[in-house]
Amino acid sequence: MASNETCVTTSSSYSQRRGEAAIKTEFLRKNVDSTNKKLAEKEPEEEEKDPEGPQKKKAKLRGRNKRRPREKRPSSESRLCPSIVREDECPFGDDCRFSHDVAAYVASKPPDVDSTCSTFERLGFCPYGIACRYGGQHLTADYKNVTDRDKVARLRQPQTTNLLSKEFQTILRKKTLETPDSDRFLTRVASVKKSGLSFDEWEATMKGKEESGSEASSLGVVTDEGLTRLRPCEKKTVDFRDKLYLAPLTTVGNLPFRRICKSFGADITCGEMAMCTNLLQGQQSEWALLRRHQCEDLFGVQVCGSFSNTMTRCAEMLRNNVEVDFIDVNVGCPIDLVYKKGGGCGLMQRAKPFEEIVRGMSTVLDVPLTVKMRTGVYSGQPNAHKIIPKLHSWGASLVTIHGRSREQRYTRVADWDYIDRCAKLADPLPLFGNGDIISFEDANAARERTGVAGVMIARGALVKPWIFTEIKEQRHWDISSQERLDILKDFTKYGLEHWGSDDQGISTTRRFLLEWLSFLHRYIPVGILEHLPQKINERPPPYEGRDELETLMASSNSADWVKISELLLGPVSPSFSFLPKHKANSYA
Repeated sequence: MASNETCVTTSSSYSQRRGEAAIKTEFLRKNVDSTNKKLAEKEPEEEEKDPEGPQKKKAKLRGRNKRRPREKRPSSESRLCPSIVREDECPFGDDCRFSHDVAAYVASKPPDVDSTCSTFERLGFCPYGIACRYGGQHLTADYKNVTDRDKVARLRQPQTTNLLSKEFQTILRKKTLETPDSDRFLTRVASVKKSGLSFDEWEATMKGKEESGSEASSLGVVTDEGLTRLRPCEKKTVDFRDKLYLAPLTTVGNLPFRRICKSFGADITCGEMAMCTNLLQGQQSEWALLRRHQCEDLFGVQVCGSFSNTMTRCAEMLRNNVEVDFIDVNVGCPIDLVYKKGGGCGLMQRAKPFEEIVRGMSTVLDVPLTVKMRTGVYSGQPNAHKIIPKLHSWGASLVTIHGRSREQRYTRVADWDYIDRCAKLADPLPLFGNGDIISFEDANAARERTGVAGVMIARGALVKPWIFTEIKEQRHWDISSQERLDILKDFTKYGLEHWGSDDQGISTTRRFLLEWLSFLHRYIPVGILEHLPQKINERPPPYEGRDELETLMASSNSADWVKISELLLGPVSPSFSFLPKHKANSYA
C-alpha cells in the first residue's frame, strides 16, 4: 500500500505520497487525503479482523484470491440437448438428461444481446444454432439454423489450430500413446545414473569406447541408436533477437487477448502454462491452452512439469500433434500447487531433474526449446546465474529471466542489474529480460543498459496492450476512452468466436474480460499524468477522467468492471459478483 509519507506537493489541498503517480491537479478528486488515508489503513484493519488468522491472511496475499464466488450454472434438465442445437437425432432418446422441449427453452431463453453474430459473419455458419444469443441473424421464424453456403465454401482453412481430436483424446486416455524417442532417451538417463557420471562425462566415455572398439558393459547395454541425437535432422531455427515477446500469462494470456496484442505489434506470443501430465491425460481444458490463431506467426506453448519422463514424452507428443514454432519450459511459476511438487520455480533448486528435462525435451524436439525462469527462490539468494551458463550445452535456444525471486512475487521492482549479469553469462544463448516494462522508455533502458537480446512484456501488456505500438513507434499514445472501449469490443468478439456465443460462451467471455479489466483499470491516461512515463508500481490517487467512460474505466471497484462488461455482453443476473483470480500486489 502507499505510505503516509509526504513526498511532493501538487496543490494546496493534496500531498502526493510515496508510491503514488503524479496526477494533474485539475483531475484529482476532492477529499483525496482522507480517501487515501482510508486506503492506507484498509489492509491492516482487514488483517486484524480476519477470522482465519495472520497466517491464512498472508497466504491469501501470495498471488491468488481464494474462495472466489462461483456463478451457478443451470441444471442439465433446463439446458437444451446439444443434438437439438446441431439439428441431429439424439443418440440417447428418452434417457437423455437434457431438455428436448424447444418451446419451453425459447420461452425461458434471455433476449439476444445483439443482432449480429460474429461467428456467422466470419464462418457463414453458427454451430450454436438456437442457443446462440446473437441468433437473430441466422435463425428462421421456426428456429432453424441458416447457413451461408457461399461463405462456407470460401473458407478454406480454420483460423484456429492445435485442436484435440476425439480419436487422439481416446489414445491419451487409454494410455496407448507411443513415444519411442522419449523411451530411448530415458533409457540413456538410466545408464547415466547407474554410471555415477555426468551427462557430458558419460557421453565422452561412450564415444571413447566406441572409437576404441571396446565394450561398454560396465555402463549397461547401450546401442548406437541410444547414443545418437534422437532428432538427427536439422532443427527449425528461430531468430528471437530484437523482438517484442508477449509473456505466457496464466488465465489472462488467452487466445483472444493474444489476438489483441498481435494487432498492436507483438512479435512473439506464447500460450498459457499447461501442465504436462494433464496434456498427456488428454484433458480438453488443458489442450485448449495450446490453441493457435492464424495471426500468431511466431507462436510457442509453455509446459510445466517436475520430471524428465513426463516432460520428455509430452514434448514428443506435442512435436507430432501441434503446430508451434518453439516450446517453453516453465521454471518460474511461484504458486504452491506447482512449486511444492518440484515444478515451476522448484526446478531451480533441483539441478539434476532440471538438466534431464531440458536435455530430454531438446533431444526429441525439432523446434527450439526455450526456458523461462526467475532470479531464484528466495530473496537475496539468486541462483539463476549458476544455471544459465549451462543451458546452451543442455540444448536450450533461448532463456528469459524474470527479475524477481519466487519469494518476492510482485512486491519489489525487477532487478535489471542482475538480469544484465545473467545476460553476460548466457552467451552464446540469447537472453530476454522481463519485469516492470510499461513504456517505451522502460524498453529502451532495458536494451541500452543491459546485454539482453530482447524484452518480454507481461503486466505492461495487460495494463496497456498498445505498449507494443508505443515501443515500435517510440511515442506515448494518449489513447481515448472510446478507443479503449473499441479494443474491449474486439476482445469480446474474439471471445465469442473462441468460447462460443451461447449462454456458457458469453459467461466465459465475460469472466475473462473481467479478469483483464482487473489489470486494465491500472492504466493512467497520458493526458492526466503530471509527468511521463507511468511507472508500473505507482498507484494512482482517486481521479476523474476526461469523460464519464474514462472515469468508469479508471475505477478499482469490481462492480464498475461488471458495468463495462454489461455494455458489451448484456446484463448479468442480480446475484452476479466477481473477484479476480490474481492478486499481484503490484503497488506494494
